Amino acid sequence: MNTRLHQKDEVTETLKQNAAELGFQHLGIAPAISPPGYHPLLEWIASGHAADMNWIARRKDAYRHPDGVLPNTRSVIVAAMNYHNHSPQPQSARISRYAWGSEDYHTLLRRRLKKLAVLLRTTWPTERTRVVVDTAPLMERDFARLAGVGWVGKNTMLISRNIGSWFFLGAILTTAELVYDQPFDSDYCGTCTKCLQACPTDAFPEPHVLDSNRCISYLTIERRDKSIDENLRTGIGDWLFGCDICQEVCPWNRFAPNNSDTAFEPREDLIAPDLVQLLSMDNDIFKQQFSGTPLERTGRDVIVRNAAIVAGNQRCANAIPQLTRLLDDGSDLVREAAGWAIEQISTNSVQ
Repeated sequence: MNTRLHQKDEVTETLKQNAAELGFQHLGIAPAISPPGYHPLLEWIASGHAADMNWIARRKDAYRHPDGVLPNTRSVIVAAMNYHNHSPQPQSARISRYAWGSEDYHTLLRRRLKKLAVLLRTTWPTERTRVVVDTAPLMERDFARLAGVGWVGKNTMLISRNIGSWFFLGAILTTAELVYDQPFDSDYCGTCTKCLQACPTDAFPEPHVLDSNRCISYLTIERRDKSIDENLRTGIGDWLFGCDICQEVCPWNRFAPNNSDTAFEPREDLIAPDLVQLLSMDNDIFKQQFSGTPLERTGRDVIVRNAAIVAGNQRCANAIPQLTRLLDDGSDLVREAAGWAIEQISTNSVQ
């Protein structure tokens, strides 16, 4: 028994040391319990705030406990990796900062976390582990708070006092018992509501509640089978993929480090993509340009639709020739957005 206890302390400390060597800014460990946010999640789904992301409702029972992902889970290891850097703000079509790098963060985090999981399997071969990066029904932010990483802000993002909110979360579920960190029980948002006020589509009906139906990130990434409501298009502004507004205005991000992993160093074509070139993409060019990046999973039609909306919002007159060609595109999404953009530009061209 004493040997096991000693191993538990030793493995916990070694995990944290190895995590730092692998580029993680924080690693915390929480017990596998029903997350505090589970019932609010059910209320959020019932209110319709999940929009068309039906997979969340389909898997709602699995969110109840980490056992829904890995049976008999006893510990949830949560690791945070910074992706912030000094790069200038884009001036044309904007892509969310997390997608500027040359590699999809899902792939990178999963690879690094698997290296940590090897330590657990080597120490306790009979224990099981599972690496999770976004795709499993696990409430990562809840467990990150329980593991002492930070608190959930009014914009629903996890915020750390040390590194702000520009970071990815990944987790390792294990049937092994480890030494648990103290939960982060404080909320340092105070009376600040900058994130809520800055949202151009009013996606926050109240603090800590995000209405995906109005969220720019949802509209430009997850809404793939339907057109974007016209009353929301102006609010999208110049966002081609995702949105960073509620993080950009957060005072805590003044403390964000500028030492992101080299894999997240920004590519020029992702910081400032050429709008007309985006409108000219066929499937082959799209795959060539965005393969391996987070943009790949949205598909060519969604990115071109978004580019048309950005062109319309910017009244980009030099995009009209390509937008006109897109009126005969094979995608309903693209044809409709191109027609809308032409109308916006023709009504009030500024270029």
